[in-house]
Amino acid sequence: MRYAVLGTGIVGRTIAAKLTALGHETVIGTRDPEATLARTEPDGYSNASFAEWLADHSAVRLITFAESAAWAEAVVNTTAGGASLEALTAAGADNLAGKVLLDIANPLDFSAGMPPSLNPVNTDSLGERIQRAFPDTRVVKALNTMNCEVMVDPSRVAGEHDVFVSGDDTNAKKQVTELLVSFGWPAASVIDLGGITTARGTEMLLPIWLRLWGALGHADFNFHIAGARTSA
Repeated sequence: MRYAVLGTGIVGRTIAAKLTALGHETVIGTRDPEATLARTEPDGYSNASFAEWLADHSAVRLITFAESAAWAEAVVNTTAGGASLEALTAAGADNLAGKVLLDIANPLDFSAGMPPSLNPVNTDSLGERIQRAFPDTRVVKALNTMNCEVMVDPSRVAGEHDVFVSGDDTNAKKQVTELLVSFGWPAASVIDLGGITTARGTEMLLPIWLRLWGALGHADFNFHIAGARTSA
């Protein structure tokens, strides 16, 4: 399958590498490919420059948001939450129409410093805003409640733990669930929360996730929902 991953940060790189390893054709979309490749310094988390990463992942191509969305059969949004709507607008509504959009972004607001707050929150979510802005796109929120390494390798966390999906389109959620299973997630660990409005809840897990990261000193952890489950 042809996937476009929007965003060149560590989440986008990790997802793109996994998709490629699984045999999918993969491109990464960015606003300005030349400017992205011209940056040679590590990012704020000491990750290598994108150009250095790309040199080690020659199967992945870097193109514009619009080119990537037009080419792909499915799209993954890994851009910073505050820039996601702008990036998706650049990708183009026509290019996204009818396609599954896996949204991993979180609406973290750093305007008041650390730790970040959320905007929107409580009565809205980034997932919902994306779905409203692109009504012909099948938006599914998932994987936004964990570190990117855990997203693509759940075995990094011992024992049972879960991943949530939110979205209005049942078939789109099925497609995302199949992708998650290919990443190594047991089907029983994928919890369908319901429509896209349930993305409010998963996005609101980020404040506790960030504090757990600080308390534990590492990111190899995740949430597990214990108790009996019934099929939807």
